[in-house]
This record gives sequence, C-alpha cells and structure tokens, in this order.
Amino acid sequence: MPLPRTRGTALRHRLAELRGPDVPAKALDARALAALAANPGCARRAILDGAGVNKAALASALGAPSAFGQSQFALTRGNAFEARVKADGGAELLRLVHERLDRAAEPPAEARVPDLTATGPQGRTARTALELREATAHPGAWTLLDHPMLALDVAGSPAFLEPDAVVVHPDGSWTVVEIKSFPLLDGSADPAKVGAAARQAAVYVLALEEVAARLDPSPRVRHRILLVCPRDFSNLPAASAVDIRKQRAVTARQLARLTRIEDIADELPEGTCFSPELPADELTAAVESVPATYAPECLSACELAFHCRGRSREAGAVTTLGRPARAELGGLATVEDVLAAARGEAGDPGDPAVAALRRAAALRAEALEAACR
Repeated sequence: MPLPRTRGTALRHRLAELRGPDVPAKALDARALAALAANPGCARRAILDGAGVNKAALASALGAPSAFGQSQFALTRGNAFEARVKADGGAELLRLVHERLDRAAEPPAEARVPDLTATGPQGRTARTALELREATAHPGAWTLLDHPMLALDVAGSPAFLEPDAVVVHPDGSWTVVEIKSFPLLDGSADPAKVGAAARQAAVYVLALEEVAARLDPSPRVRHRILLVCPRDFSNLPAASAVDIRKQRAVTARQLARLTRIEDIADELPEGTCFSPELPADELTAAVESVPATYAPECLSACELAFHCRGRSREAGAVTTLGRPARAELGGLATVEDVLAAARGEAGDPGDPAVAALRRAAALRAEALEAACR
C-alpha cells in the first residue's frame, strides 16, 4: 500500500538526511534488490540501500574498501555486446525470443520499438506502463521495449528498475530479456552466473506483475526469461530459456519479510548520517548503530562486506563460519561459547548442539592421544 503523501514526504526527507547534505541518491537496481532479498534480516543494508547511500564510497571511508562490482572493461564489453544484440530494431533479439520461447507464434518479421523517453524515473515508469498497455491491447504483433523503467515497492520505498528489454508477444504475454557478457560454452554457462542472472530477472518479473495487475484483463507475465550471452569466445549472440519460478517465489517471500525502511529509520539516533565526508569515528558510530547480519555470502554481494566481516570477527560471532554452521549451533552465538561448550565449561548437556560438540571434542582428544603413542 502506498504511503500517504505527508508521511511519504517526511520519509524522503529523513532518508535524504541519512545520505548527507547535497548527496545524490544512488539508485537501487535489480542486482542490489536480489542481494538484499537474499539477506532480508540485514537492517544495515536495508536502510543504506533505501536511503540511496553509495556503499562503495562508505566502505572506503570506513577503511574497508571492497573490490565488489564490474570492471570498466567488462562494462564496455557488455555494452558493445548488448548494442549488437539489439541492432536493426532488435531483429536478432526477437528471432531468439521466437526460437526459444514462442515457436507457435508468427515469426517476427517486423516489430514495434516504441520510444520510452520521458523526464525522470517516474515519467519513464509511466511511459513504460502506457506502452505495455498499448502493446497488449493490440495483439498479433511483436513489441520490443528497450530499457523500460519499472517500479517496485521495497519495504515502503519505491525502487526504479531498468531491465535490458521486455518483449510483448503476439498473444499479449510479456517476457523479460537479460543480456549478459559471460559466454555460453558448448550451450551452457557458469551456473553461479546464470543463477545470479535468474535472481535479477526475478525482480524484474515481480515489477512487471505489478504493472500487469493494474490492467483488465491482466496479461500473463512469463516465468521463463530469455538469457542472451556470447556464443563460445565470439561476439555472436546465443540464447537460453531460463525458468525463474523458484527464484521469483523466493525473492517475493524475502522482500515481503523486509522490515519497512521507515521503521528502521525511526530507531536511529537523532542526527544519524552516513555521509562519507564525516570523520571516521563519527561515521563508524553511525554505521554500527544499525544492526547487520553478516554471512560469508555477503562478500560477493555487498560493498560493506569487509567492514561487517571485521566487526563480526572482532565479536567472535559464529556467523563468520557461514549460515549452515550458525544454524547447527543453535543458541551458541560466539566462537567462545562454542569452545566453552565443547570443553564442558558451559552449555546445557541436554542441548543437541552442546552434546555434539562434546562428543566431537572427545573424539579429537582420543585421536590426538592415539597419534602420540
């Protein structure tokens, strides 16, 4: 449900104060949303992303810079490949969509490629919704939307998202297209990269479903997206249909669990600011005033991961060992607690985690004793 105007305005002012004076907001994209949904318990990331804080600059100011992100070379190569895929009015891209996802439809001899230019993200979002409605209202033709703008409510704050492309099929259904620069080698790609692309596409699908829900009748948003990559080591496009139903369900559930951003903001001390221009001790205090939920997976998804890992190690938190280990250890939250329980100095003997630790310690002692004989 959208915020009332006055409350929404107050929240925007509050988030601007958190960024710092005259600091422009960093847009929350689908990649960041997918990472946020993978760790919904992290209030720190939620408020920083919601306020549009540049976490890379923040991490550097905290003395824990991260190499997270794409290189300039990779960005240039990706842009050149995308331009090739979309050349000639998207003829090759539409051919791939027809071949991989909709062979029953008429081949896309020609297609509408509407101009989505508008002022600001709100204007572009409205223009995208208008063109989607127009394309759906006139079935029988193919329509390619190049870099449309979608909006998705995230914890009470709107996020504006820009997929590579959305295709409207002749039957009126919609497909998300993801164009990536990693290669398809012998018809398959790195599973980790494909998984990341699927999670990112799931965010776009959720945003498209919100647009579709406002139309009557609601068009079908397809849950098989088209992933376009270079074939082998060439610059020729190849495509694969990826079923993202699982990623969509998980992302929707995780985003729904996120604490609303205004609730997190209300808990912060008055005057809290995350501007990288602040003195180091003041900035550190501001960041530490928001609880984080660190896990090793954060290293590949968040610019603040090195800072949070350092704090987690200083506290001796078992989360540094990974989520599976944390889940197995139950109420034992620190490495010191774990070692004390294993030595029999603390912990409830009836706790399965404590019993398992003591058994493992006894077996280790027996093995060391046998090795020393």
